[in-house]
Amino acid sequence: MELCVVYPGTFDPITNGHVDLVRRACRLFDRLIVAVAENPAKGTAFTLEERVTMAKDALRDIDGVEVLGFSNLLVDFVRQQGANLILRGLRAVSDFEHEFQLSGMNRKLAPGIETIFLTPDEAYGYISSGLVREIARLGGDVSEFVAPAVEAALRRRLR
Repeated sequence: MELCVVYPGTFDPITNGHVDLVRRACRLFDRLIVAVAENPAKGTAFTLEERVTMAKDALRDIDGVEVLGFSNLLVDFVRQQGANLILRGLRAVSDFEHEFQLSGMNRKLAPGIETIFLTPDEAYGYISSGLVREIARLGGDVSEFVAPAVEAALRRRLR
């Protein structure tokens, strides 16, 4: 039986912390789907298509990873992909409350789908997409936090 996990997020933009989590999760699962959420309520800096493209570029050298955009309910997307696991990252205790609430709701909506959590490598624990966008918007160097193509996209979008 193939073990397939879905790693959802807005990835606005995808960071080296996200890439680290994907790299490590690939050692645990046969198939990993990075699910880029449309999520219009978040007011993303990049379109869904741009975020999918950036994620594909940042993850291109990792075997067993597929990047897909989605705009429906996460548990429905997970079912459509033939998966029964959701992967979420926890950077700090402050992430836990929100993630705990989401996992509880997903379990209520789809009892057969489990959520598992991974923590990032300590080198990436402080990186967030929001902080990276803010640094880029203010003209700072984000090259250590994102892939080169993502850095270029941030410069074009936020200058």
